[in-house]
Amino acid sequence: MKKRANKVQDEEAALCCCEYVNRHGERSHVAACCCDCEDLDDACDRFLKREPQKPESLSQVATVITDRIRVPWLWGGARQVDLSVIPPLILLPVLLNLAALHFLLGMVVLTALPGLVLWYYYFTHHKKGRTLFFLSLALFSLGYMYYLFITEVFPRGDVSLVHLVVVTVGVVLTLLALIHTKRDPGIVRPNQDAIHSTVTYYSPMADRDPILNGARQDVMMTVTNRAGMLDAEVDLNESSRKNWCSVCRVVRPPRAGHCRICGVCVLRLDHHCVWINSCVGQDNHRCFLLTLVLFLLTSLYGISLVLQSVCPKENLLTALLYCPGVYNQYSTALCFTCAWYSSIVTGGLLHLLLVQVINISYNTTEREARIALRDKTAHTAYWGLIVDPGVYSRGFRSNWAEFMTMGDKLYPPSHVPEALVALLGVCKQDKCEKDFESL
Repeated sequence: MKKRANKVQDEEAALCCCEYVNRHGERSHVAACCCDCEDLDDACDRFLKREPQKPESLSQVATVITDRIRVPWLWGGARQVDLSVIPPLILLPVLLNLAALHFLLGMVVLTALPGLVLWYYYFTHHKKGRTLFFLSLALFSLGYMYYLFITEVFPRGDVSLVHLVVVTVGVVLTLLALIHTKRDPGIVRPNQDAIHSTVTYYSPMADRDPILNGARQDVMMTVTNRAGMLDAEVDLNESSRKNWCSVCRVVRPPRAGHCRICGVCVLRLDHHCVWINSCVGQDNHRCFLLTLVLFLLTSLYGISLVLQSVCPKENLLTALLYCPGVYNQYSTALCFTCAWYSSIVTGGLLHLLLVQVINISYNTTEREARIALRDKTAHTAYWGLIVDPGVYSRGFRSNWAEFMTMGDKLYPPSHVPEALVALLGVCKQDKCEKDFESL
């Protein structure tokens, strides 16, 4: 009888492809996206009656709309769509086609578009919020440029099949490297073995060899001797308490940092990259650098092919600045505009790649460079392009060797962090966590 009841309950809980559980925990359907919207009705009534809106009304309407925009999915019900994905899919084709109508429109659009992206970047960076806008813009820009290359440039006959294959291989390799980059950047995870009721300390027994017993000693803590151990740890764990993350509840290894956007601690944190919507850390830094290199090579090669097709009589170095008659035909003007847009994106990523190469050569991360500049402890050169904190650098060759092998290295287990995590676990059980954090 119990098995049959559980089966009926599971069938009732199963969601079809168009159903979902809304923010109130209620079962809903994508077809009812415009039904029973009290927040929207109230906002419209106040607007028609010329009454002031409630302070929270607009945010509530935005929350309702975000919750109800769903896409039918075969497993687990309808999936929610992030609204930040949609603007690049609409704005980029519209603006590029508008820029192809006239030379002056092209100048306005190609100047305003990077400014709009930078403004949105600083706005979201100040709010410390996650957004898929930049990842969507990057992927759609790559896909749209490739689509125009196939439909507009290749049929002109100036690009051979070999060139098309090379560009296709470059796009595919870039996407594969990006997928690999978006994997785990090296998140610092707590040692689960040290969190239990019996606290494990790594101190040798008095009558036994620490090599034979593994330097382990299991001690059942009481309220009295735990207080004594906390006092003893104050002097010994100064560096560990400095690296303690109160958000993730872990002791960060050297050079690890906490990302306030992702909400996790990452090994050898370099920076949070909005273009991949993920952190760049120890485990994915090399793949991130490879993604930049592949994208830049593919982009530069594609731009050269487009300029050879639309401006065959001009030199490649001057074709972007001087290409007479390119706006006489709309398809040619569109290709030329896309070449300019790709050049702007390529220039920005070239600067990012240059900064990454310089930081790796000095064995520093972007996060460490910003901290050193803030504390005024770094040596700078070339208008701040080179930032050397002078802490981890061991020479050009050694720095690059460490970078190329850092993903294969594992930090050795630290005895002090395990003791701190264990003590925190015991303090949680006796509700004395505030006393521990005060230390």
